[in-house]
Amino acid sequence: MKAARRGRCLKRKPDLRSFLLPALVFALPLAEIAGFVLVGRQIGALATVGLVLLSGVVGMALLRHQGFGVMSRVRAELAAGRDPSAQLAHGVMILLAAFLLIVPGFLTDIAGLLLFIPPVRDLAWNLLKGRFMVVTSFRGGFGGSAKRGRTIDLDAEDFSRDRPNPDSPWRRLGDE
Repeated sequence: MKAARRGRCLKRKPDLRSFLLPALVFALPLAEIAGFVLVGRQIGALATVGLVLLSGVVGMALLRHQGFGVMSRVRAELAAGRDPSAQLAHGVMILLAAFLLIVPGFLTDIAGLLLFIPPVRDLAWNLLKGRFMVVTSFRGGFGGSAKRGRTIDLDAEDFSRDRPNPDSPWRRLGDE
């Protein structure tokens, strides 16, 4: 009897979030079809197909234009030694926006166009960044030599652990 009670206690109630994704996957195509019917009724079938094709072309063009901009901002953040996670998230959202524009449908086009707007991406990043852990190993640039301003290049014969070499550049570095 006690084992049966314990078994009942371990059962969890289904979570609403577990039904959300399958419902969205099922409802989105139906909503897109309804959108096609409504728009097609207003402007005609040929114009509707033209709008869908145009949105795909616009998605590819915006991806190319804004994607290069995001990559240059990521490089600038890396060169300054700052965390590029926000710019990388913008890049992922631009990829998603372009994908949504390329996929046929008016609802996905609206969502894709919204994601191309930088303040909307900032809002989305601010809402989602608490759910992600960004692990970086940036410490003021691309290595310790960047702080000193010079690099010491050693050959194999310049360095050995057997005996200290009095002519070694490492030896001179400690004397300065």
